[in-house]
Amino acid sequence: MKNIHDSGWEFTTIPALSARAAEIYGTETALEDGGTTFTFVELDAMRRRVARAMIAAGVGKGDRVMIWAPNSWKWFLTALGLVSAGAVLVPVSTRFKGAEVSDLIERSGANIMFACGEFLGRYYPDQLPAEARAALRNIVVFDGARPGDVSWDEFLSVGESVTPDDQIARENEVGPEDLSDLLFTSGTTGYPKGVMYRHRQCLSVVDAWATRVGICRGDRLLVIPPFFHAFGYRSGAIVSLMRGAVLIPHLTYDAEEILKRVSGEDISVIAGPPAIFHGMLQHPNLAGFDRSSLRLGVTGGAVVPATLIRRMREDLGFAGVVNGYGLTECGGYGTMCSDKDDDAQIANTAGKAFPDTEVRIMGDDGNLLPDGHPGEIVIRGYLVMKGYFNDPDATAKTIDPDGWLHTGDIGYFDENGDLRIEDRLKDMYITGGFNCYPAEIERLMSAHPAIGQIAVIGVPDERMGEVGKAFVVLRPGTSATAEELVAWARDHIANFKVPRFIEFRDVLPTSPQGKVLKTELRKQDEAAA
Repeated sequence: MKNIHDSGWEFTTIPALSARAAEIYGTETALEDGGTTFTFVELDAMRRRVARAMIAAGVGKGDRVMIWAPNSWKWFLTALGLVSAGAVLVPVSTRFKGAEVSDLIERSGANIMFACGEFLGRYYPDQLPAEARAALRNIVVFDGARPGDVSWDEFLSVGESVTPDDQIARENEVGPEDLSDLLFTSGTTGYPKGVMYRHRQCLSVVDAWATRVGICRGDRLLVIPPFFHAFGYRSGAIVSLMRGAVLIPHLTYDAEEILKRVSGEDISVIAGPPAIFHGMLQHPNLAGFDRSSLRLGVTGGAVVPATLIRRMREDLGFAGVVNGYGLTECGGYGTMCSDKDDDAQIANTAGKAFPDTEVRIMGDDGNLLPDGHPGEIVIRGYLVMKGYFNDPDATAKTIDPDGWLHTGDIGYFDENGDLRIEDRLKDMYITGGFNCYPAEIERLMSAHPAIGQIAVIGVPDERMGEVGKAFVVLRPGTSATAEELVAWARDHIANFKVPRFIEFRDVLPTSPQGKVLKTELRKQDEAAA
């Protein structure tokens, strides 16, 4: 059976993709979420309905619209509807606290938010400070809206005032080079930067990824990575629409719940960080779940040991397992193994660059190095972001005049042309698939009244890949325990950013210029371990 990729259709915009999917895949199932099911025709009709509601709500072309909610059909339809109205998607992590979200509202200029209601024991809009609420024209709550907030049904009903012709006219204004989304990533500065991504490049890179890993029409994708990450949104939701697969959103990570869904819902593809597959493999009753439907496992974002690749094949039953490397600044992509590569390649390398893109190694002098020589990984091609939103200085520091995006990661290409990652120039570490930026964590935790100085590093963890460890110098005359600092951090910053370990120091090692020597802290920690 053909899919959109095989039909020779030119990729232009996300709304055009949805319309084309309805033509090609018709009444095949597009999305299943609990008791809610959409065919591709029904999905496209709902997308248009949501777009009309966006227009009625005053959403204009280029407006930024924020979604702060876990994976669900409403999340994806909201995203499709807003980009169909010419707006720009601004997804936000459900792990973020009110102050973090408030900062992103200010940085993005978003004036409408779509949020979940009660989730994990809290009503999400209540976390927003008064100034953040004041900046928003509307807060639409998917389920269980409280007074003052707009319910999902109320939002849709207002859209009845907009005609289908008006919706089509607005959709026709959306072009391939228009922004489709603004994903915020932090970095060594500790402040979030909005990665600007466009419609055509989003579709082109997803198509290249789907071809490389082997997503097929009729595959059933259990999407565990959150839609607010590039990986969950593009390699889960968008790819399903593109390849005629069934999108099955998953709410929260739980190994037993995932195995139950695999067993009862004929899941064929699971993508996510190694921690997801470790959890499934460690379940005491793994043998009791039917895993015969599993076909493809996609992982990355952390160290992937060869034993995990082998066990994903032998114990979980995946016929294909792939690994890759990517950055939000490249849409979440960079290089990728193929489903036809052997276990050694998949475990030890990040695969090859996508067609029509360049991934090279650059020396300190700015010259490109031959294979086998380590240096900074640089990327050039259609997958590279337009830039950082309202931040030309940061953009210029990341993308050089020749168009090379500097990743800050160290690697080399082996004799097979596969990329091997050696180290990071930046301090970023990855915990359970989430990027953690020490500068940001240090900035946020420095608000604690007892912290005089703090340095955060990533340390190895068998299940999560890496976790944070904070070295803290207390302010004179104050006191705090590790437990108190961790509890405070859990109340004020996203859970994945909270350091797992706290070590108190009288002083931190510094250079003659006064810079904290994190390399020395890592050496000391390794020696102590």
